[in-house]
Amino acid sequence: MGRLFFITLEGRIYSCKHCHVHLGVAEDIISKSFHCRHGKAYLFDQVVNITVGEKEDRMMMTGLHTVVDIFCVGCGSIVGWKYETAQEKIQKYKEGKFILERFKVLGPDGSNYSGSPEAQVGGSDADDV
Repeated sequence: MGRLFFITLEGRIYSCKHCHVHLGVAEDIISKSFHCRHGKAYLFDQVVNITVGEKEDRMMMTGLHTVVDIFCVGCGSIVGWKYETAQEKIQKYKEGKFILERFKVLGPDGSNYSGSPEAQVGGSDADDV
């Protein structure tokens, strides 16, 4: 395997909670009102230092979406997903955008989000049917 080169970001950075590789900056957050199995999730316009998994259709709270899981290139941990396509016209704004799950990343101040118990029990935008 070859040498890995990571993109280093400037500003208020979100990074992998396991290996601290930079993933995104606060300025690229489109929305903080998303939810996943572990609690909060943020919609980003762009992220770096990730690889993508296989495309799959997932039924989410907002309808059927084709998504790919995204993985940290530093340690291989899943950190969220990317919206490839949305079936409903009102959801098309998500296409090509990325979700970082707050439970799986460190915030700009180095804080770790630990999700609330009720968030783990309830449905989410990432739950399969």
